[in-house]
Order: sequence, then C-alpha cells, then structure tokens
Amino acid sequence: MKYFYKYETLLGSIILVEKKGELTNLYFNNFESLFDYNLEETILIREAKNQLFEYFRGERKNFELPLNPLGTAFQKKVWNVLSTIPYGQTISYKDLAIKCGNSRAARAVGMANNKNPLPILIPCHRVIKQSGFLGGYSGGVEKKKILLNIEGIYL
Repeated sequence: MKYFYKYETLLGSIILVEKKGELTNLYFNNFESLFDYNLEETILIREAKNQLFEYFRGERKNFELPLNPLGTAFQKKVWNVLSTIPYGQTISYKDLAIKCGNSRAARAVGMANNKNPLPILIPCHRVIKQSGFLGGYSGGVEKKKILLNIEGIYL
C-alpha cells in the first residue's frame, strides 16, 4: 500500500510519503499527484514526523527510518554520500563530486542533490558552494538557511 500525510512545520507544509513500509518522498508544499495513495498517518509516517520535529527542536542529529529514495544509480550514489555528511558540517559541491569519484562532476552532483526525494532525511541542505555561499535548495534557500541554523551553521 501507498500512503501520505501532511504536517505543518516551522518550514511550512511538508508531506511524507510511504510505500511498502519505507519512506520514498518528503515534499515541501509542491508535490506530485498522489491520487493512487491513501491519506493516512501510518505508524512509519508518524515516527518520521516525530523524528523530524525532534530534529527541528535540536534534539535529534540522525534519523533512524527505512528510506527508499527512487532515482538513477548515479543519483542514489550521490544520496548515499550525502547521508555520510555529519550533522553540523557542510561540504562543497566539488568535494561531494570528489567523494562520488569524479572531481569534475560538481554540476552533475548538484543536479542529483536537487532531485533528492527525501530532503532533510538525506541531508542535501549540507551542500554549499565552494565560495561558502549557500547555493540552491529544492525547498528554497530560506528553508536551507533554517536547517543549517538548526545545526549551528550560520552562513
């Protein structure tokens, strides 16, 4: 079965999506059609919400949830590397590309970063420009700034 549920947070509305006992998406306001999904706060979705709210309060640094982001092999590789960036630290797009095995793929990892279907849970907000500027964020730069501030990073 496929489920979704919407919550109001300090970032605005978020929608959590579960399929077959794994989280597949976290949307900020904009979301794809969920016509074939059931509107239900499942145990997993409720647990994800609880962990997110703990994170927003500064009480949680890591998420312990079954995730299944859907994407290409390259995107999944980038998302796996993103998951290794420690709480409270940032990395540049170039350094992310190096960790993914290709120092010249900064633009490609940036695009994979932008396609991350589970923002926050897979911490794409921790990737910034080499110059120290924020760069983009699928949820908007203001949300990225809030997330980094929660982690004690002020840019």
